[in-house]
Amino acid sequence: MNDTRKFHWMMLPIAWASLLGGPTAAADVVTDWNVIAADITVAGGLPPPHANRTLAMVQTAVYEAVNAITKRYPPDRVTPNKVPDASVAAAVAAANRAMLSRLVPSQQATIDRAYGSALAAIADAPAKTAGIAVGEQAAAAVLAWRADDGAGVSERYRPVTTAGVYVPTTIPVAPQWVQRKPWVMTSCDQFRPGPPPALASELWARDYNEIKAVGAKNSTTRTPAQTEIARFWEATAPTIYYPLVRSVANVPGREVTRNARLLALTAEAIDDALIAVFDGKYFYNFWRPVTAIRNGDIDGNDATERDAGWLPFIDTPMHPEYPCAHCIVSGAVGAVLVAEIASGPMPTLSTTSPTAPGVVRSWTSIDDFLLEVANARIYDGVHYRNSTEVGTAMGKKIGAWTAANALRPAK
Repeated sequence: MNDTRKFHWMMLPIAWASLLGGPTAAADVVTDWNVIAADITVAGGLPPPHANRTLAMVQTAVYEAVNAITKRYPPDRVTPNKVPDASVAAAVAAANRAMLSRLVPSQQATIDRAYGSALAAIADAPAKTAGIAVGEQAAAAVLAWRADDGAGVSERYRPVTTAGVYVPTTIPVAPQWVQRKPWVMTSCDQFRPGPPPALASELWARDYNEIKAVGAKNSTTRTPAQTEIARFWEATAPTIYYPLVRSVANVPGREVTRNARLLALTAEAIDDALIAVFDGKYFYNFWRPVTAIRNGDIDGNDATERDAGWLPFIDTPMHPEYPCAHCIVSGAVGAVLVAEIASGPMPTLSTTSPTAPGVVRSWTSIDDFLLEVANARIYDGVHYRNSTEVGTAMGKKIGAWTAANALRPAK
């Protein structure tokens, strides 16, 4: 039995909670560790923007380590020294441990248990020692590359107000994220969309009245099926998206480097998508439905009617509305998967959600998956339809851009 397969069997007790709740079985050492890394990141309490940055760092380091051994793809800017006889399983474990230890130190005991089980599955030999060195070198190189990416910049959000007037005092999420250095995009505003609809427009009235009806906490318009979708996609942790990617990675016959590259591309696309969406959100600063509907008498549109006590189905996220973040992330994931699958057979995409325990949702079409995510945020009462359409389109552009331009040799 080769060391990547021995790793799989040794890691089952550690990843068991995730794998029992997930729709697919583990495919190889890379996908096994993706389950573990995602769970550790969420357990560490990182907010979604930071959690997704962490996984982008992890998966990039894993890809660089694996590719340094297999040499399947051209070398990238942080590729470690090539050691073709090194253990891939040891390299993946070491890259994960080094990166997670640095970025999620509160979970060190869990990280060390996973790492210890992984190494116990690999025979002591020069290949094991060499693999550990490659993985650690890859993690160090990615950390150095991304050390000045701006994630540590302090937020300086200035609430919109006038002197002496009360405004809610909770600071919104990630206003500093627009200062980060993207992975693949040329700038945070490369894909910035045009403005949201004018408040006097028919489009605004359409979106306002739709979400007022279907997105209300006590809506009589939202169907039970729509409520189930809304509850499922209330989750924003990265663990909801990676099972979709593993649905593709787990197709029989795929090679480990290809899976490492797919996960790295997806992680970088998600992180860039969040940089882009926060750029749009804080540039336009557009009001959420709970604010707009309670102030429907001041929007200047005769086709909208105020509801002073309106509440959304879920709690409104603490950042501006436009464009939809869930939609840009799903669009980015979808576009990377489209590029990966190309003309090959389409596997069933499946995932689970911490906000809908025991439920598995599946799709045989990427477009169907994207439409469900967009609709969910309307059913949730937190995004207008135009915002979901714009967010999905942005995500598709970012995912396609990442698939075409990431992980290429440095010029």
